[in-house]
This record gives sequence, structure tokens and C-alpha cells, in this order.
Amino acid sequence: MGLTLADIMQARARIASLAGGTPLVPSPFLSGVAGAEVLLKLEIAQPIGAFKLRGALNAVSALDEDVTGVTCCSTGNHGRGVAFAARVRGLRAVICMSRLVPEAKVAGIRALGAEVCIAGDSQDDAQAEAARLVAEEGLVDISPFDDARVIAGQGTIGLEMLEARPDIGTILVPLSGGGLAGGVAVAARAIRPDIRVVGLTMSRGAAMHASLIAGRPVEVAEVPSLADSLGGGVGMANRLSFPLCRDYLDETVLVSEEDIYLAMQALFYEDRLVAEGASVVGIAAMMAGKVDLAPGPVATILTGRNLDMALFARVVTGRDVVLGDYIVEGRPYAP
Repeated sequence: MGLTLADIMQARARIASLAGGTPLVPSPFLSGVAGAEVLLKLEIAQPIGAFKLRGALNAVSALDEDVTGVTCCSTGNHGRGVAFAARVRGLRAVICMSRLVPEAKVAGIRALGAEVCIAGDSQDDAQAEAARLVAEEGLVDISPFDDARVIAGQGTIGLEMLEARPDIGTILVPLSGGGLAGGVAVAARAIRPDIRVVGLTMSRGAAMHASLIAGRPVEVAEVPSLADSLGGGVGMANRLSFPLCRDYLDETVLVSEEDIYLAMQALFYEDRLVAEGASVVGIAAMMAGKVDLAPGPVATILTGRNLDMALFARVVTGRDVVLGDYIVEGRPYAP
């Protein structure tokens, strides 16, 4: 695979002026829950409100000068990152998304000047449309997770976390296609080989979790979730992120929609932070007692803040949330 700490450090130098250096802050409330110091990496502070800017900038900035446009499939934040990076380079960007992507994320991408193509009901459908644009219009596809430069860009998060706190014992990483988890794990283990790195994802439609159990990429039905950013497949021809997750993650842990709901509430009421459901899966696992922690501080990544605020209002006010044919029953927050 060839992804090394040197690649990640090179990515940091390339993107530092536009993405990087986000805070790593303690959470006294979560530290009490976990029985260890808990640190939150605030990727919600990125200019686009999500960590995906790192990988997108690293990949797009490395393209040849004769490239005129880029495309990608996205559940929202990768598309926003590619749109931002393309605007910096003066390139056309066409972002392909399924009908499951919240309208707030679609609007955010359009606001950055990119075209949006809604295709089908899954990430696989959106990826097929991106492939068509590559074949017929000559655009360059920027994979959300299975691209070495994208993974290196995401890995800069792990580099920053361990430089700020070399004593971290466990990193809890939201897990979808594996670009973030793979990149962070490579960086962290290069610096601290004994560190524990755990991938966290939702129990409904967890493609990478299912693939790791099967020992190969598998298809999983994509369904609505509070952690919508973690939806989508891993790609049946996955070359990079699947083996990285297989080789570098200690385990993967599933959390329920109810766990995510409570974690979103806790982060808001206790730490006064607004974040997507995908951002809080590490918090959800700690609150539900579903994850084993190594000695030392625990760090998790708040990956994005680009959520539907009407849905967020329902969560923090304790009302029911409807996710397709699944209902998360409302409950007032009680610490």
C-alpha cells in the first residue's frame, strides 16, 4: 500500500495553510463517564465544518495542471471538501450524491460553487454516476476514502493528536469507508506502536464493519441514520482503506441509533458543542459502555457539524426522530 508517516507529514505541509491545527480539548463530563481523561479533536472547526477538507485538499492540490474538473460521490462532507478544494484550484466540480443525503448538505455544496448530481438511493449509485462523468466528460474522480492522497490528508489528524498529547492511550475513530480510520491509525501507530485504535460506526448499514468480519469488501444495504455521514459502501474493488482498517484497527464497535441520539444530546448540553451524529459515535460507545479502553487518555474525533438543524432541534429537545421506517423514540436529556 505504501502509505507512510512521511506521506502524512508531506500532506500536512501541503494543506497547512487551509486545513489543520484544530483544537484538542478536554471534556470533564465525558472524563467522568469514561473514568479516564477524554479529549475531543474539533474537526468541526474546519472552514467547511468537517475533517474531509484535509484529504480533499491534499488530493486536488496534487492534480496535474491540465486537469479541468473533478467529481466524486459523497454523503455530504467529502463533497463539500472537494468543492472547496476545486474552487481554490479554479476547477469545475460535480458532486454525485444519493437521495438519502440531507438537503442541508446538498445546499452547502452548491454554496461553494459546485454542481450537484442526485443519483439513486445509495453511495454505489452515486459512484456509478461519478464513473460516468469520468468516462464521458473527462473529470477526475476523487474517492472519498480509497485514495492514497485522501487517506494521507486524513491521517494528519492522528499526527496532530499525538504531537499535542503523546500520552493518548486510545483513539476512537468514526468509521465509514475507512479513509479517516486508516490514515489516523497509520500515523498514530508510526508514532506510538502500542496505542489502541478503535473504529466506531452505527449498527444499521455498517459496511466496513461487515467487510472486516467477512474478510473482504461486501455490500450492505444503505439506510437512513442519525450518523448519515457514515453511510455507504466500501467499494467492491477497494484497494487501500479496507486493508488499512483490517491491519491497523484493534477492533470495530457498533452503536445504536438510540446511543447516538443520547450522545448528541450530551455533547450539546455538557460541552455546548453542535456536531453530526457521525461525530459522536465514539462518545456514544463510551456512554453505553461498549468500548474497551487502554490505560491513559482517550481521544475521539468530532468529524463534522454539517447537520440538518431541524433534526438536531428534535434531538436536543427530546422528540422522536423518524429515520425511514425506523423511529428513535424521544427522551429528554438527563445526565
